[in-house]
Amino acid sequence: MTITDPIGDMLARIRNAQQRSHRSVLIPNSKFKRYILDAMIREGFLINYEITKDNNNNSYESLKVNLKYVHGNPVIREISRISKPGRRIYTRSDSLPRVQNGLGVALISTSKGILSDNEAREQKLGGEIICNIS
Repeated sequence: MTITDPIGDMLARIRNAQQRSHRSVLIPNSKFKRYILDAMIREGFLINYEITKDNNNNSYESLKVNLKYVHGNPVIREISRISKPGRRIYTRSDSLPRVQNGLGVALISTSKGILSDNEAREQKLGGEIICNIS
């Protein structure tokens, strides 16, 4: 089965796992997803992730993402995809969005990699808005 929006699928898996209070979730592996997960770890929304091989098929790798909770409540309250395959959303550095007046984070795909909105503002970089996390 082909997934049209693999990043949207990853965000939905994380959202659904946290709603069910799972400690970890398996996501199909890709380099771009790892960059997004690295940015989420830097911002404190996830604990970590590790690359695991499937037992049945040795060529298939997945990412085991360990989710973060504080006092039993998930750290990620809301996660939403902004730029989609059917409609890409780009922004300049001077018009980067503020998610919930700075309490949340927007992940931006820039020429320097995946950065949070604050990191992109500091480096004066614009790019594609991937998602908002709060």
